[in-house]
Amino acid sequence: HVQLVESGGGSVQAGGSLRLSCEPSGLPFSTYCMGWFRQVPGKEREEVATIYSPDGTTSYADSVKGRFTFSQDNAKNTHYLRMISLEPEDTGIYYCAAGPSPCPIRYYEYYYWGQGTQVTVS
Repeated sequence: HVQLVESGGGSVQAGGSLRLSCEPSGLPFSTYCMGWFRQVPGKEREEVATIYSPDGTTSYADSVKGRFTFSQDNAKNTHYLRMISLEPEDTGIYYCAAGPSPCPIRYYEYYYWGQGTQVTVS
């Protein structure tokens, strides 16, 4: 019933750009925070960015600050992560997540997850 569908991943050269999309459906109204996480095999998922949906307030990991932008389009019920100046260190599977407020930074504090979209930067 609850679904989060990510799209927009791909392979780019260092310095390139990508825009990821997250399309949630069936979320309870009490779910106020959305997060983007990324994971490399053998490592725990790490927070990339969060957004507090009611007012659009965002927060970013230091490693992506100034390069990534988390936004939401309420009319389309879609969330976006625009990534510019991509670096090889940005490579990983990117996951969209939904959870409570205040927006958590730990992956295990989120309620719902998408299946991920691969981002590869060379």
